[in-house]
Amino acid sequence: MTPVRTVARALLAAVFIRSGVQAFTNPDKLADRAQPFTDKWAPTLDSVGLPTDARTLVKLNGAVQAGGGVLLATNTLTRPAALALAGSLIPTTVAGHDFWSQDEPAQKASHQTQFFKNLGLLGGLLLAAVDTEGKPGLAWRAGHLADHAQGSVKRAAYTTAKETRRAARTTAKEAARAAQSTTREAKRATAAAIRETGRAAHTTAREAKRTALDAQRSAKHMKRTAKVAVKSAKANSLLPS
Repeated sequence: MTPVRTVARALLAAVFIRSGVQAFTNPDKLADRAQPFTDKWAPTLDSVGLPTDARTLVKLNGAVQAGGGVLLATNTLTRPAALALAGSLIPTTVAGHDFWSQDEPAQKASHQTQFFKNLGLLGGLLLAAVDTEGKPGLAWRAGHLADHAQGSVKRAAYTTAKETRRAARTTAKEAARAAQSTTREAKRATAAAIRETGRAAHTTAREAKRTALDAQRSAKHMKRTAKVAVKSAKANSLLPS
C-alpha cells in the first residue's frame, strides 16, 4: 500500500461520504428530482428487486454511497467498494443532472458541469475498481491457472509418452534377451543331442566290434576243438584192436 493510493482513495471517497449521508438523512430534497427517473424505470427496478418509491430509492442510494465511501477511505474491500460507488453514481448523475432537459441556460450550464464532474468521478472509481496494487488480478490469475493446467496436461502427456517409449524399449530388450536365451538353449540342446547321438553310435560300434571279436574267438576255439577231435579220432584208429 503506497501513500499516494491511500490519499487518492480518501479524497475520492470524501465526496461520496458527504453526499451519501446527506441523501440518507434528508432524502426529500432529492426525491422530487429522482421521481421522473423512478417513474420511467419502475418496471426495471421492480424486476431486480429494488424499490420503486423515489424517497426510499434515494435513501438506499445514499446508504450505498456512504458505506462504499467509508470502505474506500479505509482501504477495506476497495475494489468492491469502488464498483458499488460507480453503480450508485450512474442513476444519481442521470436523474440529478439531466442538463439536456433544462431550458434555462444557467441551469443547463450548471447541470452540465456537475454531469461531467460526475463522469470524472466515475473514471476515478473505475480505476480504483481495477487497481490490484501490483498484485495479479483475477483475469491474470485465471489465465495463469489455465496456462498452468495446460502445462500440467502437456507435461503429463510428455511423461506418459516417455514412460510408454521406455516401457516399449524395455519390453523389446526383454523379448530380445528371451529370444537369445531360447536360441542358446536350443543350441545347447542340439549340441547335447548330437553329443549323445555320437556317444551312442560310438558305444554301439564298440559293442559291435567286441561282439565280432568274441565271435572270431569262438570260431577259432571251435576250429581248434575240431582239429583236436580229428587227431584224436585218427590216433584211435591206428591203435590195434
